[in-house]
Amino acid sequence: MKKIIVVDNPLVKRDVTILRDKETDPNGFRLALDRVSHSIAIEISKSFDLTEFVVETPLEKTKGYKFSKQVILVPVLRAGLSMVSSFLEMIPDAKVGHIGLQRDEKTLKPIDYYYKAPKNLDESITIVLDPMLATGGSAVASFNSLKQKGAKKCILACLIAAPEGVEKMNNEHPDIQIYTAALDRQLNSVGYILPGLGDAGDRNFGTL
Repeated sequence: MKKIIVVDNPLVKRDVTILRDKETDPNGFRLALDRVSHSIAIEISKSFDLTEFVVETPLEKTKGYKFSKQVILVPVLRAGLSMVSSFLEMIPDAKVGHIGLQRDEKTLKPIDYYYKAPKNLDESITIVLDPMLATGGSAVASFNSLKQKGAKKCILACLIAAPEGVEKMNNEHPDIQIYTAALDRQLNSVGYILPGLGDAGDRNFGTL
C-alpha cells in the first residue's frame, strides 16, 4: 500500500483493541478514541515544516519554532467530530472547518450538503478527520470538494482503514498521505470494515 502510515505503537494497539471490543461502552470508546487520535496527531506533526524565531526565556534569548503553515482540521460529519478535540489539544492554534456528505439519489455518488471552512486553504495544511476509511467514497468526495475550493497540502487521518479505501484514495488522490491506527483485512458485502469496530459514529455518540 502506498501513501499510508500505520501508527501502531503498543499504546495504540491496546486502544484499538478497546475500540474493537463490542463490550466497550460509549464512554470507554470515546476515551480510547481520544488517545488514538492524540497519537495520530503527533505522527502527522512530524511532517510539518517549522519556522525559526527568537524567544526570550526568563534568563536569555534562544531559538524557538512555530509551524510554517496554518493547520485546518476538517471533520467529516458526523463521525469525524469525535476526533476534533484531541487534535485541537495537540494543535491548539488549528482552525476548524466542517464538511457534510450525502449520497445523490440519482447518481449514487456522495455530494457535500454542508461546507464551511476557513479561508486560505491554498496556503494551509488541511487535515480531513474521518474515523473509518472503508470504500473510500466519502474521503475522495471530501478531497474533491476541498481541492476545488483551493486546498493543496492535504492529509487524511482515520482510525481504521480498509485496503479497498486506501487503493481508491491512492488512485484518485495519489498526493495525499493517509495516517491510520490499523489497516484491516477487507470490506464485507455491505461495505463494513473487517474485523473493524462497527459504526464509529454510533459507538462514540451512543446512538446504537
